Amino acid sequence: MRPIRPSFTTRPGRSARRRVSPVLTAVALASAVALTATACGSDDTKADDRASAAAAASDDGRIKIPDDIRDKLKEHGIDIDKWKDGAWKNWDKDDWLREADDFVNPIIKGLWDPERMRDADDPDKGVDDSDLSGDQGVTDPAPEPVDAKAVPPTYHANAATAGKVFFDAPEGTMVCSATVVEDPAHPGKSNLVWTAGHCVHAGKKGGWYRNIAFVPSYNDAGKSAAELENATREEAAPYGVYWGDWAQTSQQWIEQGGETGGDGASYDYAVIHVTPEKGSNGKSLEETVGSALPVNFKAPAVPKVAGITATGYPAAAPFDGQLLYQCQDKPGRLSISTADPTMYRIGCTMTGGSSGGGWVATGSDGKPALVSNTSIGPVTAGWLAGPRLGDVAKGVYDSVSEKFAGQ
Repeated sequence: MRPIRPSFTTRPGRSARRRVSPVLTAVALASAVALTATACGSDDTKADDRASAAAAASDDGRIKIPDDIRDKLKEHGIDIDKWKDGAWKNWDKDDWLREADDFVNPIIKGLWDPERMRDADDPDKGVDDSDLSGDQGVTDPAPEPVDAKAVPPTYHANAATAGKVFFDAPEGTMVCSATVVEDPAHPGKSNLVWTAGHCVHAGKKGGWYRNIAFVPSYNDAGKSAAELENATREEAAPYGVYWGDWAQTSQQWIEQGGETGGDGASYDYAVIHVTPEKGSNGKSLEETVGSALPVNFKAPAVPKVAGITATGYPAAAPFDGQLLYQCQDKPGRLSISTADPTMYRIGCTMTGGSSGGGWVATGSDGKPALVSNTSIGPVTAGWLAGPRLGDVAKGVYDSVSEKFAGQ
C-alpha cells in the first residue's frame, strides 16, 4: 500500500526484509503514527538470479515479442537479446521509461514460476507526513479495525474476479492485488484488470515497472506457504499467467505519485490490458474466469454507501501473501490535500500486498460494482484508504478500452 497520516512508509511484505535507511527509520519512529503504502513486494539477490535465468528461458530460448513492441524497444535504444539476458534489471534513470505512452512489457516465458511468485514481497521506506497539512477538514475519525476474513477456497468459486499482479522494480520482485473488470468495447469478453497506480508505475521519481503479469485466482486451493513450496505452476496459477500488453494510470500519479503514497494517492489507480503467456486459445480473461465486475465512476458520497468489501492478498505480517482475504465496513472520508478528491476509508487489518485489490459496493441496481481499490494504510494495519473513482479514473479506463476496441 502507500502511506498516510501522519508519517508514511511503503509497507514491507515481511518485517524481516524491511529496507529502511537509518535516517528514514528515525523519522518513522519519531512519528506518533507511521503509515504505509500497501502493495508491492520484493525479494533479494536469490530472486534476481532466478529472474535472470528465467528471463533467458522460453520454448526456443527467445522472447516472444510482437513487432510493434520490438520497434518501440529499438526506439528507446533497448537491445532485445540483452533485455532477455537480464538487461531489464537496469534501472538507470535515463533508461527507465516513464511517460504514459512509453509502456512496453515483452513476455518472458517462464519468468513467473511458483517460487518467484511466492517470494514476491514489499520494500519498506518511511518519510515525514508534512504533505498532509492541506487536509480539507472533512476527514472522519479513524475507523475501528475490522479483522480481515479468509476467503474460503476455492477462490474461483468465491471471488472469481480477484487475483495478483506481479512485477519487477528496482527493489526486486513485487506483488499487488487486482480485479478483473468489464470492458465496454468487448462485452462479456474483457481482458482488463484494475489495480493501483503504484503497482504499475513508480510515480514522480521513476517510471513503468517491468515484467507486469496478472494471475487470476492465485493459489486457488488455498494452500499454505509450506505446501506451495512444492507446488506446480498450474497449482499456483490454475487459470494461467497473463502479461500486461498495455497499462495506463492517471497523469496525476505519474507526476505526483511517490513512495510515500500520500502524494497522488487520490489518483492511485491503473488499468492493465492483458494477454495470456501461452498464447490465445480464443477465450478472453473474462471468459476464462467466468466473471468481470462493472466499474462505477459515479459512486455515491460516503454517507450514502452502506458498505464496501475490500479483497486482497495481504503479505506483511501476520499474513504471508499466499491467501486471499476480505474486509467489510461502512466507509468514512479521508482528506489528504485541498487540491485532491477525498478518499474512502474503511477499517481493515489487511497489510502490504493487498494494494490494488478491488473495493466493491452494491449499486442502485442492486448489483455489485467496483468503486475503488486499496491504496494506502497505516503501519498498525487498522484501516485502508482508496480513491473515489470519478472522471479522471473513467478517462484512464476508457482510454485502455478504446485502444483495443478494434481487436
